Amino acid sequence: MRAAPTILHLDMDAFYASVEQASKPSLRGKAVIVGGLGPRGVVATASYEARRFGVHSAMPMGQARRLCPNGAYLIPRFSLYRQVSDVVMALLRELSPLVEPLSLDEAFVDLEAGGVAFDARSARETGERLRADIRAATGLSGSVGLAGSKMLAKVASEEAKPAGLLLIEPGTERELLAPMSVRTLPGVGPATGEHLRRAGITTVGELAEAGEDELVRMVGRSAGAGLYRMALGLDDRPVVAERDAKSVSVEDTFDVDLHDRVRIRGEVQRLADRCVRRLRDSGHSGRTIVLKVRRYDFSTLTRSETLRGPTDDPAVVREAAARLLEGVDTTGGVRLLGVGVSGLADYTQEDLFAQSLAAEPDGVDRSAASDGSDGSGGTDGTDGAGGGAVAAGAAEVGAEGAHGAMEPPAEPEPAPERRWMAGSDVRHAVYGPGWVQGSGVGRVTVRFEQPGSEPGRVRTFRVDDPELEPSDPLPLVGERPEGSTGSA
Repeated sequence: MRAAPTILHLDMDAFYASVEQASKPSLRGKAVIVGGLGPRGVVATASYEARRFGVHSAMPMGQARRLCPNGAYLIPRFSLYRQVSDVVMALLRELSPLVEPLSLDEAFVDLEAGGVAFDARSARETGERLRADIRAATGLSGSVGLAGSKMLAKVASEEAKPAGLLLIEPGTERELLAPMSVRTLPGVGPATGEHLRRAGITTVGELAEAGEDELVRMVGRSAGAGLYRMALGLDDRPVVAERDAKSVSVEDTFDVDLHDRVRIRGEVQRLADRCVRRLRDSGHSGRTIVLKVRRYDFSTLTRSETLRGPTDDPAVVREAAARLLEGVDTTGGVRLLGVGVSGLADYTQEDLFAQSLAAEPDGVDRSAASDGSDGSGGTDGTDGAGGGAVAAGAAEVGAEGAHGAMEPPAEPEPAPERRWMAGSDVRHAVYGPGWVQGSGVGRVTVRFEQPGSEPGRVRTFRVDDPELEPSDPLPLVGERPEGSTGSA
């Protein structure tokens, strides 16, 4: 515990939803819910306007729609959130070398280590300056807590929301904490909170009055001792500059259970590619490939394979994931799939071909024969095994053609209908940048506006309109790319 409030906790306000409101002027001041839009989706973040209706993070999306039927429901745009997060984290690192990120929108900062604060006055000035710098650089607001410990700084930032700053003077911790709910303390979730409530303990002050021995009796030695220390405001954990990632993973929950084995293999391949992109973005490689499968009955299976050395090659990860899938029974249906890489390193294995065969004692790459991928990045069935089958088939047709028995060529299959997800970025050749408000029955509705503009007009197009294309997000603040000021 410090004698001065020089530990800062920053928590951006309703981060994903706030980014969307800043990016889409027509949504400012309106209920915005970001998350999975399917029937099994969950809320990632809700704006403060949506929270007034009872919507909160981790809520099933179906329940959110019932509570707030007129809200704007959008898919997450993680690439933009990461860009904004990088700007915020860079501002924090200008204050101190000791910055401990907890997520894209949350971090602890040791102000004393950076030499920018040694007492309450200088800490408050630094916190206010940080909030102003974040507003200028991103257009967003963040809440700041300042205290002599990490736990109290986090409690302070929560109390300061939204867009505020709270400083807890050392020596006032117990007085401040006493009337607060026990759920305020880190690690006290619904189950522990209910257990304490049944024992007549609902506030932090009552927790402190109960005493360590009673809390140990109620919830066990480790948890009881920890609860008692927190109730007294005691926390001596240091700010840790970097917390190395232990794994990188991606997963998808499907609106309808998947039964088609070919479709399931295709989804695993797609997830493997996404996982590798995230792995490379983090500057890592990894040795252990992990497959996660949640079946129709909610049973969850994980399978893993460790390679000879670390890799960030998508072909190697796809092949390993495909081999792992072969050992999983999916006949009843699959509701979730995930692919991850652990055992992270900052270098890669040179011999990637040997890597891909590591799990095959006889040197045969069975995954290529089973899933139609040769490890070269394609999944179109043109690998060595599939290609041989195509070549043989072509020879047979040619032979029949020599005898006049060749059938007419089959009609080409129509191109799949383009999907436009609500909230995604688009650009029109005439009207410029915009975002998808919704789509259905062969039509897509687009609102043409951009960060910093007035609310834009809405236009409707065919889903296959050749002048409408997906695009990258525009920055929230600063220079716009050339040609981004198209008129609606």
